[in-house]
Amino acid sequence: MSPKYFKKKHTKVGARPGTLVIPKDAPAPKITSIQYSATEHRSVTVDSVDELKEEFNENEVTWVDIQGFGDRSIMRKLGTIFSLHPLLLEDIVNVPQRPKSEPYDDQLLVIIRMVRLDDDETTGDPKVDMEQVSMVITKNYLITFQEKHGDILDPVRKRLLGNKGIIRKRGPDYLAYVIADTIIDGYYPVLEVVGDHLESLEDAVIDNPSPAVLGELNRLKNQLINLRRAIWPQREAINELVRGDHSMISDEVGVYLRDTYDHCIQTSEVAEMYREMVTGLMNTYLSSVANRTNEVMKVLTIMASIFIPLTFMAGIYGMNFEHMPELQYQYSYGILWAAMAAVVIGMLIFFYRKGWIGSGR
Repeated sequence: MSPKYFKKKHTKVGARPGTLVIPKDAPAPKITSIQYSATEHRSVTVDSVDELKEEFNENEVTWVDIQGFGDRSIMRKLGTIFSLHPLLLEDIVNVPQRPKSEPYDDQLLVIIRMVRLDDDETTGDPKVDMEQVSMVITKNYLITFQEKHGDILDPVRKRLLGNKGIIRKRGPDYLAYVIADTIIDGYYPVLEVVGDHLESLEDAVIDNPSPAVLGELNRLKNQLINLRRAIWPQREAINELVRGDHSMISDEVGVYLRDTYDHCIQTSEVAEMYREMVTGLMNTYLSSVANRTNEVMKVLTIMASIFIPLTFMAGIYGMNFEHMPELQYQYSYGILWAAMAAVVIGMLIFFYRKGWIGSGR
């Protein structure tokens, strides 16, 4: 695959563990703290990282949502406040990482990939935008890190605000499950749009197999490969949470995570099916182009076959010999035209009966 579809922020060779590589265009961190219990809920936009020290209450669950990595000092300070292991912080910031779940003492790191649909600036076609979401789960709080501002987690925030279901009666592990389940469910509408786009491309491949269609198929194939690359390790990460012995994940939440694991399997199967469909459409495109070329060559061959005997007849009577008896005959010109017409009609009838033209067998 071309490297433009997958870029990893590598540290310099020999750099110490925990080195953070932050791109220049990374957005500045936007931090929100949400605290809730069965009876209370409050959401605060944090202006200073030091304010987070005052937000924790052992009788409440705290969700610290951090969007953007654009300030190394803030990220370092967050690591100090929450006692994040240097390797854990490196996995969070140096994106993209392979989806995984990894314990660090009394903290559990879970990395998954979130997908959203954007419109391509040049073609206007749907484009899959992928983003890493990292979750640090502890006994009393949950921290989420996102690459960019904005996400698909508004339904989770509304459930917390409206106290819908059991979300405010459970701990950070259940909140982490809800977030992971929402992100995995976000693959379904993306795959649905990709499927609809594939159907339109299928008609275009048959009716108008142009180079633009081939380019769109290649772009879609690369997107599906990236989707598959994200979904398959997510299956392993979620399955490890279900089957692993993590003190941060209760048995009750493990039961809920089984449903998320099923969704991972479904989305991976759909992505794989679409990838095979794209490969099939590319083969169909090549066949359609080859068939069109064969049709053109057939028409040219038939035309050449018809004009070969006509050229032969014209060549004979175009020779400058003096003693050619047919040249002196009164009806020679008309007879020659009639003979040429008979040859053309006879060849067309022969081609038709052979099935080379028309609907003959």
